[in-house]
Amino acid sequence: MIFAVEEINRNPELLPNVTLGYALADTCLAEGTTLAAALGLVTGKDPVIMRSRCGRTPEVPVIVGDARSSASIVIARTLGVFSIPMVSYFATCACLGDHRKFPTFFRTVPSDAFQARAMARMLRLFGWTWVGVIVGDEDYGQSGIQILLKELQNSEVCVAFSEVIPKVNLETRIPIIVETLRHSTAKVIVTFALAQDMEVLLKEVVGQNITNKQWIATESWIASELISSPQNMRSLSGTLGLALRKVNIQGLRSFLTRFQPKDLPSDPFVKEFWEVVFGCSFTNYSTPSASVRPKCTGSESLHNVESIYTDISQLRVGYGVYKAVYAVAHAIHNMLSCQPGDGPFENGGCPDVFNLQPWQILHYLRSVNFTTPVGEATHFDENGEPPASYDIINWQVGAQGTVEFVKVGEFDTVDRSHNKFDIDVKRIVWGGGQNKVPVSICSMPCSPGTRKAVQKGKPICCFDCLPCAAGEISNTTDSTECHKCQDQFWSNAARTACVPKEVEFLSFQETMGIVLAAISVSGVVLTGSVLATFFFHRDTPLVRANNAELSFLLLLSLSLCFLCALAFIGHPSPWSCMLRHTLFGISFVLCISCVLSRTVVVLVAFRASVPGSNIMQYFGPVQQRAAIFLCTSIQVLICVLWLVLSPPVPSEIQGRSAKIILECDVGSVAGFACVLGYIGLLAAICFLLAFLARKLPDNFNEAKFITFSMIIFCAVWITFVPAYVSSPGKYTVAVEIFAILASSYGLLLCIFAPKCYIILLRPEKNTKKKIMGK
Repeated sequence: MIFAVEEINRNPELLPNVTLGYALADTCLAEGTTLAAALGLVTGKDPVIMRSRCGRTPEVPVIVGDARSSASIVIARTLGVFSIPMVSYFATCACLGDHRKFPTFFRTVPSDAFQARAMARMLRLFGWTWVGVIVGDEDYGQSGIQILLKELQNSEVCVAFSEVIPKVNLETRIPIIVETLRHSTAKVIVTFALAQDMEVLLKEVVGQNITNKQWIATESWIASELISSPQNMRSLSGTLGLALRKVNIQGLRSFLTRFQPKDLPSDPFVKEFWEVVFGCSFTNYSTPSASVRPKCTGSESLHNVESIYTDISQLRVGYGVYKAVYAVAHAIHNMLSCQPGDGPFENGGCPDVFNLQPWQILHYLRSVNFTTPVGEATHFDENGEPPASYDIINWQVGAQGTVEFVKVGEFDTVDRSHNKFDIDVKRIVWGGGQNKVPVSICSMPCSPGTRKAVQKGKPICCFDCLPCAAGEISNTTDSTECHKCQDQFWSNAARTACVPKEVEFLSFQETMGIVLAAISVSGVVLTGSVLATFFFHRDTPLVRANNAELSFLLLLSLSLCFLCALAFIGHPSPWSCMLRHTLFGISFVLCISCVLSRTVVVLVAFRASVPGSNIMQYFGPVQQRAAIFLCTSIQVLICVLWLVLSPPVPSEIQGRSAKIILECDVGSVAGFACVLGYIGLLAAICFLLAFLARKLPDNFNEAKFITFSMIIFCAVWITFVPAYVSSPGKYTVAVEIFAILASSYGLLLCIFAPKCYIILLRPEKNTKKKIMGK
């Protein structure tokens, strides 16, 4: 501040013929002391004034300070009532930007709102969704973290823990915070606390050797030489943070090195500086007499000495003071340039240069617009805020083991709606000794094919990855829901894409279709073999006794039954659907009609053997053919009505499965039930008659074999119904084919196998005597 005042006083173009004065007071880092010092400055009655350029304690019209947000709030509220302006160089609390509450407050440092905005962009850029938060128990920390959380409201960044560095009981609270740090799964720690609080905390962190954290610092401590000491870098190397823009003020270093105790014997800063750098003793040194010199252990030449006081390579906060002094100077310069009649006050009046009032300086501060000697344009908006400008700093260890503040990016406010955020990721050294961006998440990202399910009682960043249900997909990482596929599509195995559904029907190309077709053809061949056997032995007693005509017709109908099974295999079409059901119904009725006719003939033949009975004349070949034709005609009529009214048609069954099942819809359920019911009725009658004739006295009783065949037939079709209903897809058709083949083989083997056995293997039994028996 002193350097800026002297530089302005040497400038002939800024405030010509006017000398700026100043008064300095120590705040002692306490709100009460700060307010007392401020009131002493504006009233000229406080005895704690350290130095005064004017030689007396003046009533200052404007205050530069304070550095802390909490103290600045106290001062601004008090002095605002009297319209006394203040320009802070380091109070960043966003709350001070409320011009209605603090109308006389200005600052040359950006608000925490911009810093929080930049931090939020940094967290999102690196994918850090699980972060720890450490804040100070004062306005700076509380306001900053609230703004940061507001910026993160619509993002997926969650707070793993939030610890407060208290004002009291710091020694007992710090170990608890460190233990939280040690055990937390969050790898990124965001801080909003003052440098002196962070110094205490980080000292304990370094002592506990916690090295696996990525620290995100604010401007309050990112450029701190005390915290970034080489012994702390094992735990703090890679720290990232936002720092105020670094500048180089010409002449400042030589200005700092010219002070000696003899010039400022009561200045504690100068005394501390000489004691630290040179080990000087000031026990007997109380007056600025040139003859009295302190006892020093080193050289008293400061020009070649670098220390924490004279190193201006990281001049950031001090530049805010520099700008604050220049802002006041330019405001006063504009006041002095006022022309009577064109002034901003009543009747075009100008301020009295011999009696400057605080409210007049306040008016000109609001419209000040100037360029500092380092070339930066400066002005205040309607809330007393300057343009925001930050350097993104990374702590790195140099080749000589020294700590380097490496600029890896920048953040600027171009206007209220647009911010410039640039960062060079390749230049960053990460915390914890990692060579790539640290991963700080509560749960691993959900891969495509899964969806996020928030864990009960935990933040939204902690979730489980559940696989999408069948027929649903997610093709992005961290999808919150799965999307259903359209009707003609189904999800693939990975649940990442919808693929066309597989069309399923019983075909001749698959194993099951080939096996069933082979069994069906084998049945036709076997039936043909039996037919040929009967034809070649048609003159034998056995064939003649079994009504050769009915046997040939029965074998022909059985061949149709075997062949109708083939109609159920293949791609369903309108003709195949109508053919398979009608051929099935008619061929089986023809078959059962033949068996029924044989059963009636056997039963009546034995009853007609009674002397004097003439009943066989009603069951001759003509009557048998008529009965078979009548029974079959009824089924033909049922099938014709079924096909006319509501025929079977091809249909697609999609449902919630990966396949489109092609099948033949029966159309009219009543028609299909009538077809099956009529077959069942004939089979039941045939079984009943054959059962009644099972004990007829005969060496070769046909009724026994018909009974066995009907038992198999009925058993197959009774079990068919539940199996047909419960079988999925193409297996429904397979069950129906199996029922057709099983019942057909049952009829063929039970009725004709014994006869073929005698004809081919036991011809000695194929005689009239053997067949007639007793």
